[in-house]
Amino acid sequence: MDCIDPHLSVGKFFICLLLVLFQASNATSQSCSFESPVQFQENNSVGDVVTTISVTPGETIAITNANVPFGINGNQLIATEVLDREETQTYALGIRCTLEGGSISKTIVVIVQDVNDNKPIFEKDLYQEKVEELSKIDSSVGEFPATDLDGPVLYYTLTSESEPDAFKLRSQSTPEILVNRPLDYDKVKEVQLILRAQDTPLTSPPEGPSFTATTTIMISITDTDNRPPWFEPCTRHTINEVVICQNPGYTGRINLNEQETGVLPLKPGPLYAVDGDFGIKEEITYYIIAGNEDGLFQINPNSGNITMLRPTDVVKEIALTVLAAQTKNTHQLATTTVTISVQVKSLHAPEFQKTQYEALITSVGSMAMDLTNKDQPLQIIATDEDYIGAGGINPNITYSIEGSSDFAIIGGYLFLTKDLPQSSVSLQVVATDTSNDETATAALRVELTLVGPSGEFGIVDMAALGATLGVLLFLCVLVIGLLVYRMRKGNAAWKKIQEASMFRSSLGQANQKEGIQYTNEAFQNDDDRSSTGSGGPEGRSVLTSWDPPKPVENIHSEEVNQSSSERLRTQFPDNASDSGSDRADNEKEVKPILTKERRVEEGYKSVWFKEDIDPNAKEEVVIIPENQDEHSDEEDEKPLSDSRKVLFAETDLDSGLGVKFDDPADDSENDDKLNIDL
Repeated sequence: MDCIDPHLSVGKFFICLLLVLFQASNATSQSCSFESPVQFQENNSVGDVVTTISVTPGETIAITNANVPFGINGNQLIATEVLDREETQTYALGIRCTLEGGSISKTIVVIVQDVNDNKPIFEKDLYQEKVEELSKIDSSVGEFPATDLDGPVLYYTLTSESEPDAFKLRSQSTPEILVNRPLDYDKVKEVQLILRAQDTPLTSPPEGPSFTATTTIMISITDTDNRPPWFEPCTRHTINEVVICQNPGYTGRINLNEQETGVLPLKPGPLYAVDGDFGIKEEITYYIIAGNEDGLFQINPNSGNITMLRPTDVVKEIALTVLAAQTKNTHQLATTTVTISVQVKSLHAPEFQKTQYEALITSVGSMAMDLTNKDQPLQIIATDEDYIGAGGINPNITYSIEGSSDFAIIGGYLFLTKDLPQSSVSLQVVATDTSNDETATAALRVELTLVGPSGEFGIVDMAALGATLGVLLFLCVLVIGLLVYRMRKGNAAWKKIQEASMFRSSLGQANQKEGIQYTNEAFQNDDDRSSTGSGGPEGRSVLTSWDPPKPVENIHSEEVNQSSSERLRTQFPDNASDSGSDRADNEKEVKPILTKERRVEEGYKSVWFKEDIDPNAKEEVVIIPENQDEHSDEEDEKPLSDSRKVLFAETDLDSGLGVKFDDPADDSENDDKLNIDL
């Protein structure tokens, strides 16, 4: 439409103008376009593009806001400063777009995005709280949150080095501390906790930056009034988490008919009690509730000191029951016993027998010897004239070494209890009468000459031990040798007695045999074949035999022979060996070897007699003990009668069988009538 035509009416002119303005506005609106709102992260760099605005050629863009950290670069909106979301989270920018004299205004909203760039912060670095002991489990101690400009959600952890299980958190995101177990003031008086806050989850590694903060929470455990008073000293016991303190009681002594002045001394110390709850220390009040019916004593209600009101005239023991109660909380109370002994006053204190004792000690554990008399142990004794009837020995006296634990006195004898170097030690010994605490002292000088470390032997000890063992060994060898000698001698004597038994058996049966046979067994294996009486070619024993002479008239009779035979059989068993006599008849007849001379050549053995025996003589063979050999020489000097005895004496094995003659006068009447044919 041509709006410049001169013939155009006024109405048409205005219509034409409106159409032109509408077209211009529509073109501007389509060219100045952008996205809104726009997300833009904080901590950006200067010049970073926030967004791009769409425009037509020739169109201009301008920001209508003042003092904003943005600018226009062509058709781009840029940041002219570093944005901080913690300061401004949203910006509304006015934009004016102008094209061919026409313009339009628009608004761009810029939202600043948060970046995790701030640490959590606790209000305090140290918190202090109090919690009563025996508080219920899960009771709250307090809540201790942290703040973070980057966000409200934080995650917490609670740790403690001293008591890791005493407290806990309600949850990871709730920093409320709760009691986790019963608390005991006597065991734990203060607990230090470390509370840690983190701005990222604890269960997974953070994708971006992660910041933490910590604070310290000191919790003081306060005492509660849950224990009665305790009399001191006492021994503590724990039963099912309950602590009790056991006091053994107190003892004291007073003299008969005497009033003790001042506070009554007690053992193991003065009477007093303390509040079992040491954190409270409640005041204690004391009372005597039993045992003071006679009104002899009174007690100070504040201090517990006991004093006497008047003396007593009876020897006895007085047992007082004392009660201690808290002044405010009177239901917390305890009792104890005070035993007071009434005794006769001591007139004499203990007294040592010497003013100074001198001791010698050579090893640990050994008894000390008297240095003035080293053969006697040192005995330390104190006497008491109050016990004169018992020789001055007071059974209540005990001994101790003042200021030293290296020595001990047991039963009045001194001992060394530990290793000490060789030296001279000056000490003081104390005698104490435990019935009245009276004491006496004496000087003690100890010479330490230790022979070696404890448990070891010195050179002198080892030498003495070796000498003792040597003597014992010599005695053992001597006894063994004597036993062997006696055994060998006993065997030899038994063999000789057996041989003599054979002779006697043969003599006893003379009426049945033609002769007596002598067997020398030592010649059985003799290789000398030419010797008289040697063994035969077959090595058998050689028998010496001869024909008995004819009987002499009017001398022998059958009754006499029979009586002699019975007597000999009584002395020797009937089963005595007669093999020697039986074999005599079959053996080769040789000359007798009975001789007075004793042959001692090596390897030669014989049967010998102290006098030659006539084969035709009628002699009786009798065995005599060996110890009678001394008398044999005297008997040999006596004249022999017509009828003599042949006596066999025991000798050693190498000497053979010994024979001697004896006077028949020593025999019985039957022996006088006995004549044996040899």
